[in-house]
Amino acid sequence: MLALFAFAALASAGATTTTTAPDEAPIHCDDCADWNQPQAPFRIFGNTWYVGVQGLSSVLVVTRDGLILFDGDLPQSAHLIAENIRTLGFDIHSVRWILNSHAHSDHTGGIAALQRMSGAKVGASMRGAQALRAGDVPADDPLAADEPATRFPPVAHVQAFRDGDTIALGGVTITAHATPGHTPGGTTWTWRSCEGARCADIVYADSLNAISAAGFRYSDSSRSPTTADILRHSIATVRALPCDILISVHPGVSDVLDKAAANARDPSKNAFLDPGSCRAYADYYEQSLDARLLKERGTAAH
Repeated sequence: MLALFAFAALASAGATTTTTAPDEAPIHCDDCADWNQPQAPFRIFGNTWYVGVQGLSSVLVVTRDGLILFDGDLPQSAHLIAENIRTLGFDIHSVRWILNSHAHSDHTGGIAALQRMSGAKVGASMRGAQALRAGDVPADDPLAADEPATRFPPVAHVQAFRDGDTIALGGVTITAHATPGHTPGGTTWTWRSCEGARCADIVYADSLNAISAAGFRYSDSSRSPTTADILRHSIATVRALPCDILISVHPGVSDVLDKAAANARDPSKNAFLDPGSCRAYADYYEQSLDARLLKERGTAAH
């Protein structure tokens, strides 16, 4: 489902209408139009809401002292995310933090516009923060050779977080977990949410997908550790997390929209509650990584 996407160049300034802010100028790619279809917001559990578009997740956590938003999707997604926040009855200016999973344009592209709209702080990993500020990925990103696929509006004033760092806001604690491999700065974020007496550990899982531009090798032994070793460690990290609810950065990977539809049909149950979801997610991507390495070995043999 997370196929390598073939991006075209960013829309030129001459092609941008006067009503489109520069940081919302659309990125064009094979899947962008489908990914960016509007999606009505819905509750996942407790204080946690889905506010993204159909093919790209953006998640809102509500605290008594303001809102925390995860990911901004594409630049052209920003106004859809902001409208979803308003639809739920919240003020975009109440967003205190925007936290990023990884610095690819389909998850980072809308952050600059959302920061402008809200005045929020932006947080990412050390490597992720560098990419956000630059508006481009580093040379060791597996997709780096596919520029401008990896370019996005640069983000100012990004705070960097290390593995295990936390953000506390209004009684909610968000924890950063380093999960590089898909990108050098990939981050998975976790928090605990309650509905009455029932509480759940929620995992916003970064991509663990071993995709790349042509010519990149996850098994390249000139890198120590190899990117494959780094990604395998991240897979193990996600597998071991306390996890009652998994939300993936591409909602289709963890059936987010299907689970929301099931909840709408039967509000007495919550289809998102699945203690085995992170293990299944990790197992799937470990198998995918093994298949990738097998293919690389076969290519090397020829």
